[in-house]
Formats: sequence, C-alpha cells, structure tokens
Amino acid sequence: DVGDSLEDTKLHAKRRGFKFPYLYDGDTQRVATAFGALTTPHVFVFDRERKTRYNGRIDDADVKPPKSHDLRNAVDDLLAGHEVRVPTTRVFGCSTKWSDKRESVKKAVEQWNKEPVELETIDEATLRKLVANDTKNYRLINVWATSCIPCVTELSELVTVNRMYRRRNFELITLSLDSPDRREDALEFLKKYHVSCKNYIFHSDDRDKLAEALDPKWKGPVPYTILIAPGGEIIGRWEEELDLPKLKTEIVERLGRTYAARK
Repeated sequence: DVGDSLEDTKLHAKRRGFKFPYLYDGDTQRVATAFGALTTPHVFVFDRERKTRYNGRIDDADVKPPKSHDLRNAVDDLLAGHEVRVPTTRVFGCSTKWSDKRESVKKAVEQWNKEPVELETIDEATLRKLVANDTKNYRLINVWATSCIPCVTELSELVTVNRMYRRRNFELITLSLDSPDRREDALEFLKKYHVSCKNYIFHSDDRDKLAEALDPKWKGPVPYTILIAPGGEIIGRWEEELDLPKLKTEIVERLGRTYAARK
C-alpha cells in the first residue's frame, strides 16, 4: 500500500512503530549494490568488527507462521558469543528493483495508457447488481462528474490504485453523474486520464434513484467512493476527497500484503 520513496518509508515506519533507525538508499542504490542485496527483504548482520556474520532471510515463511527463525537465531548466537550456526540462507521475496529498470517501467506505463477506454449506460437494476457484488472481488465504485474539480485528481490516483491491484481479487468501477446527453464529454474525460476500468454513466438525471440503488447512506456530494466486499457488504465509504493511503491500506488488509496464500 506504500511505495519505496523516503516519504513512503517514513509513513510505513510510523504505522509499524519502528523503534530502530532506518536509512534510504533509493537515489543511488550504492549500499544495496555493495551488499549484493538480491531481494526485499534481504538481511545482513555484522559483528562489532563490522564483519558479516549472517546473510539471508528473516525466517522461512511469508504469511504463514515460520518454522525457522533464521535471523533471530543468528542474532542470539552472536549475543551469546558463539559462531552463527547457519550463517547463510536462501532469500525469498521480490527481486531488488534496480534503477536501471526505470526505462522498462516507463514503457509499461506507456502500454497501459494505450488500453481502450469505454463508457456504458447503466440503470437502477444493473447498478443494484453491481453493489450486490456476486463475485470474489473487492469492488471499488467511484462516483464522479466532469464538473467536479477534485474528481480530476482523484481519478488519476484511482487509475494507479487499479493498476496496482487489478491482477488480484480487486476491480475498480467508475460511475459518472453527468447527464446522459453529456456522455461523450464524460468519455473524453476518461480517455484523457486513461481510465481503462469498467466505466458507467447513469441512464437518467434522477440522482435520488441513483443514490438509492448505489448506497442509501450517500448524501449526494461528489466525489464519493465505496469499497464493497464479495457478497455486497459496503466496508468502506469516502465522502468528498478520498483518503488514498487509508484506502490502499484497507484494500491490502483485505487482499493480503503478498500474493502468497494465507492458509
């Protein structure tokens, strides 16, 4: 739910209550290169003479309970004045994202920006089915309008969120509040910001009918965003401007922080 920038690291450290100093190497990656870091995480333990005594993983698990606490065992050995019994292990995790890969990231974004953008008309009955969410996906519905200035920034951010999570059990759906006769304007707006998810525009100007079909608790202002769990329970509501960090945290807590199965 956070990236690799220094500001994101500060946010992550605050959330997790880090009691230790942490350093940022993202600009030059000199330290990671010198250490030979292969994945995140990859742990290196040094003794008082700055000699490497352990090189490897934290433990042998991802989301399941670990069976071998490799890092803790190495630290315990050092503190007891012993040689580390297992000084090297394999490492598991995401491969280190080196800066020379930035060009490939740029190409990926360019490819995503070429994805087709469409806008369909939706009525009350179909909208109720979307909210009922008879799928395995967590469904995020964002209500917006071309006349809404905050919607511009928010849609751009939601495009990024969608690209982060859409290969998992997650989908983004947008719902335009523009009048049906402004459909082409709404479509051009979506194309401009590369909103290539499922996009709808309500079939009439009756916002009361739209609100009752979408979420009776919605008071009317836009942007408005709801997160719906499989089965139709609305587990998150964001009125007016979206709290993006909170939204991403909510999504990740539901999906799991990695692709690994929890059971």
